[in-house]
Amino acid sequence: MSQSQAFTQFTAKFPAYAQTAAIDELRTNEYGRLEREGQIYLDYTGGGLHADSQIHAHLKMLTERTLGNPHSNNPTSLAMTKLVESARSYVLSYFNASPDEYIAVFTPNASGALRVVGEAYRFCEGSQYALTFDNHNSVNGIREFAKAKGAQVHYIPVVAPELRLDMEATVEQLESGDRSKNNLFIFPAQSNFSGVQHSLGLIEMAHECGWDVLLDCAAFAPTNRCNIGRLKPDFAAFSFYKMFGFPTGLGCLLMRRDKLHKLTRPWFAGGTIQIASVQGNGHYLHTNEAAFEDGTVDYLNIPAIETGLRHIESIGMHLIHERVVCLTGWLLDTLTQLRHANGRPLVRVFGPTNTVARGGTVTVILLDKNGRVIDDQRVEELANHANISLRTGCFCNPGAGEVAHELTSREMVTFFETGKPVSFSELRMAMLEQFEKSVSAIRVSVGLVTNFADVYQCAMFMRGFLDKTTEEIGPAKFPSDHLLRDSA
Repeated sequence: MSQSQAFTQFTAKFPAYAQTAAIDELRTNEYGRLEREGQIYLDYTGGGLHADSQIHAHLKMLTERTLGNPHSNNPTSLAMTKLVESARSYVLSYFNASPDEYIAVFTPNASGALRVVGEAYRFCEGSQYALTFDNHNSVNGIREFAKAKGAQVHYIPVVAPELRLDMEATVEQLESGDRSKNNLFIFPAQSNFSGVQHSLGLIEMAHECGWDVLLDCAAFAPTNRCNIGRLKPDFAAFSFYKMFGFPTGLGCLLMRRDKLHKLTRPWFAGGTIQIASVQGNGHYLHTNEAAFEDGTVDYLNIPAIETGLRHIESIGMHLIHERVVCLTGWLLDTLTQLRHANGRPLVRVFGPTNTVARGGTVTVILLDKNGRVIDDQRVEELANHANISLRTGCFCNPGAGEVAHELTSREMVTFFETGKPVSFSELRMAMLEQFEKSVSAIRVSVGLVTNFADVYQCAMFMRGFLDKTTEEIGPAKFPSDHLLRDSA
């Protein structure tokens, strides 16, 4: 079927797509480099794309103003402070987080935001740290802080094939918490592996059971309105480059003011304190967001956050969301219908195969005509030749991957019993040789300026694997650890 014929069928099934036509004009005017370079960008869960106007606005600020380190009261410092605080205020406004109720802490990324809570949260003997199986490794890593302080760590399972949360286990876990202790529950609003959007009602449920809640919004916020004022998590982590591409070194942690007493920082740094003394052997931390922003913030880039958020608001999150739903729905329908001549499916989707409570992240493996898994690295290699940017690996989400690939604790523990470090490449090969299982997948993700041509070309690319064997497709020629990193 030609692209024009497919588009006609697509718009008939997803008529709401027509309402997002303004994004096509935006793509031409602000993201024209995609067409100029012939790029098919389908890695929005890995990182968003910036608009030309964002860069022009930022360059104008840098070239027309003299701006200094905000930790002072001189003219250039005060000018910079005003811009930083304007961005901070806009972040709170964008996420509907009242400044009377929340503070906004600038961090290097969502991982930095998660670490602030993890290292400072007052875990103790008898505390519980609960997290869903499908969390990013930056959330998994918090378990080390929890265990070091004597807390118990509990993983709440997700269930294949859709990889949705086991609600019975969730309720049981939340009801088991000792209300006299500090208990922390973390889950992603949207899984960066499966695209599943967990019920945000979990926040209220956890609160009713006496838990504090940290909501990971990194994969959710780029294509969904995140109303923090209504949801009221105690902490929420964001990464701005995933929303609008630039700047790439900044994230944010929103924290409820009435929960700041639950955090004790393990150190202090420049900028975090009101005073410190060498001879007095003491220090006093700031009582606001400054207490959590170590050293000098990335002040020349922080104003670009406000520019990016204004850009998103000028488009309208409702249009972005609708577009992503339509394109994701067509992609899922098309991929799941691809079958070899013998009737075997080409594509296995890890996650929901419809658009109910899911985002634009579609993770799959491809199967040859004999039902064997096609090397995802080979798929990526061939996609590169077609200028298609997708992603392979485990996406820094081992829990979801282990469930999706049906890996067992017995199989996984063998790689940690000896204490000898194993690279992802070595793990990948060993799992294939010892257990004939994969640990890696292919992730396609749509976003802000994805159009129908992008998903059509992706589907046609995958269609090219029909009725072939793994031997005919061949092995990847570029397997190396730097390409196999446990990526976002």
